[in-house]
Amino acid sequence: MRVEVLGGLERRRRWSQDDKVRIVEETLAPGAKVTEVARRNGVAASVVFTWRRQARTVERVGPCFAPVQIAAAVTGEDNAKPQSEDDRRMRSLSTARNGLIEIDLGNRRRIRVDAQVDPEALARVLDVLERR
Repeated sequence: MRVEVLGGLERRRRWSQDDKVRIVEETLAPGAKVTEVARRNGVAASVVFTWRRQARTVERVGPCFAPVQIAAAVTGEDNAKPQSEDDRRMRSLSTARNGLIEIDLGNRRRIRVDAQVDPEALARVLDVLERR
């Protein structure tokens, strides 16, 4: 157990930006619980939730990477199982366009673009959707 004594006029602990980032990243690990991470680092859980919210709204300067899942190609041999509406829609789109990219944003939000998409326009759309 670590004890920190704050003396003088300053009664609050000042967290460096690196410490905040490290603690927020700990909460993003699979299976991590914010309350446990906060307790382990000696921070109130409400403060960690605030840092997480602030991290989502901070404007990113460099490129931002997102997890990508590559789906198997749909072939004519898969006719044995019934297809969902999404599968049928994807099949018709994939035959119509080559180089189709599907970006799943979560909360039932999905963007599909092909190789001819304007990169600047797509970046603006993704930036707006990321803020919501």
